Amino acid sequence: MAEANHTKSTVKEFILFGITDRPDLQVPLFVVFLLIYVITLTGNLGIIVLIRTDSHLRTPMYFFLSHLAFVDLCYSSVIAPKMLANFLAAKKTISYNACAAQLGCFLTFMITEIFLLAVMAYDRYVAICNPLLYQTIMSQKVCIQLIAAPYIYSFSVALFQTIVTFRLSFCSANVINHFYCDDVPLLELSCSDTSTKQILIYVFAGFGFICSLLIVLISYIFILSAILRISSAQGRHKAFSTCVSHLTAVTIFYGTLIFMYLKPRTNHSLGTDKFASVFYTLVIPMLNPLIYSLRNKEVKGALKRTVQRILVVL
Repeated sequence: MAEANHTKSTVKEFILFGITDRPDLQVPLFVVFLLIYVITLTGNLGIIVLIRTDSHLRTPMYFFLSHLAFVDLCYSSVIAPKMLANFLAAKKTISYNACAAQLGCFLTFMITEIFLLAVMAYDRYVAICNPLLYQTIMSQKVCIQLIAAPYIYSFSVALFQTIVTFRLSFCSANVINHFYCDDVPLLELSCSDTSTKQILIYVFAGFGFICSLLIVLISYIFILSAILRISSAQGRHKAFSTCVSHLTAVTIFYGTLIFMYLKPRTNHSLGTDKFASVFYTLVIPMLNPLIYSLRNKEVKGALKRTVQRILVVL
């Protein structure tokens, strides 16, 4: 078995099974996911443009939000175009190198999102628990460092995990029972010993999930304690309202990951796993711009000012 790890893979391309193989559902699913992807592109690009062009949104909170929109845009774009093409393609193939690139890019942006949500929780903690020192603590230098760290860490982990996966041998089976190249379905196709890779998945995924979740939970414990100490109901409402959007996004994202990865293996079904994957790869990136704009007066104000400027130009 040890020799198999050094055997050159004979597989040159993979076949992505997709969400379903029913021919009658391919076009309807194409239309649905095209609509989701267009909304995702429009919403996240809109958030980025608003924050970059409106002076009222040049604060640490919106700096982090613009990067969240960028990450959502990127990791949905890693998955959606190929997925949409395969709905209409007779042969749903992806080359060996393209599969490796898709896995690496997806892992990079997924891990970045996990830690970026934790950074945003810390930002809310500083804003509510230390409002007088907020601008001093969250200086431009600190904000750049807090953003750079998740990108550097996620890229390093993704590169390492992708290299380990594609150093495995794929001898004959090449049908990935998924709609994108992911670690777990790829391991099922390998003719090498995958035990080391499986351990690496659990170690890195567990570390990232637990660390980021602890930062979020500890931040919100302090935030809740600070809000409860505010004497006026109006003050408590104002303080809590600045966290509602982030708390909603965190609940949806972490809730999906918990459902996906922490339920007992005996309860796993392929259909359920694919549904959860669709949710966190395509639906959540679509929802985040809506969550952060519909309940946010500053974003809605920036959008109104932008529309007014466009109308004046026209």
